[in-house]
Amino acid sequence: GHNDAFNTFFSETGAGKHVPRAVFIDLEPTVIDEVRTGTYRQLFHPEQLISGKEDAANNYARGHYTIGKEIVDLALDRIRKLADNCTGLQGFLVFHAVGGGTGSGLGSLLLERLSVDYGKKSKLGFTVYPSPQVSTAVVEPYNSVLSTHSLLEHTDVAVMLDNEAVYDICRRSLDIERPTYTNLNRLIAQVISSLTASLRFDGALNVDITEFQTNLVPYPRIHFMLSSYAPVISAEKAYHEQLSVAEITNSAFEPSSMMAKCDPRHGKYMACCMMYRGDVVPKDVNAAVATIKTKRTIQFVDWCPTGFKCGINYQPPTVVPGGDLAKVQRAVCMISNSTAIAEV
Repeated sequence: GHNDAFNTFFSETGAGKHVPRAVFIDLEPTVIDEVRTGTYRQLFHPEQLISGKEDAANNYARGHYTIGKEIVDLALDRIRKLADNCTGLQGFLVFHAVGGGTGSGLGSLLLERLSVDYGKKSKLGFTVYPSPQVSTAVVEPYNSVLSTHSLLEHTDVAVMLDNEAVYDICRRSLDIERPTYTNLNRLIAQVISSLTASLRFDGALNVDITEFQTNLVPYPRIHFMLSSYAPVISAEKAYHEQLSVAEITNSAFEPSSMMAKCDPRHGKYMACCMMYRGDVVPKDVNAAVATIKTKRTIQFVDWCPTGFKCGINYQPPTVVPGGDLAKVQRAVCMISNSTAIAEV
């Protein structure tokens, strides 16, 4: 069927309602309570929102051992229910931040347990790393280092994000003086939406989760990715600008577009995926990529073929009503494997 694509992320109930195949887990209730009472509360099954009584207090060990182990079985149980409901489970997308205790401790515990329970299923991590200037806790570096171990061992691809980089993009490109978490999340959501668009809509290229892996990961442990998105532009400005394929491609390679505080000019690229969506034709993409290659500012490692994997999806980017981003005709999301990621 033509409309089956949304079934990748939603299951249809007998009543014809669509429920996301997602589980929300936290060790304390306040954040998930916002989902329970928020605009989209009708969307989720209450069983999919799991919260404990007390948080991990920014302590990895509490998240991983003390409190985490009490909640992880319940979480795995819910995940098992969702997994059993899938006709062909492909893998998991795991979203967490590794600065706090829950995201790092419980996050890595969950990844480890998913490896045990689901062995070969691929796991994509979207990981918010602590940033140089913006910090909420003094122990963030410890939590992230402890968590990085299981990200290395138990995810197949991990996309690095960091709040400061996304803050700067909001400030610079969207003219938001003091960005809130909502602003940040909406921008990050666009990246993830572009990544998964190929799973959800018909497109010309790059459909499978495992195909991402094949394209981006030269060696299993080298799987920490940089991401960027273009155009990030507010509605007021978009009206005056015609954003061509070449322009958005160039801006995706700008260090200031990176979603992690990391300058790709300090490293070399091992692989690079461009996901275009909207009104884009292969001819323009080839021209834009050829221009990038001739620039020579973008260096590839010598042991990897200079490969750009490009995907095109004809579904134009959508925006949240009342959000900050302008509705544009075409957008690109770049995921790259660069040696510069070591800076993060």
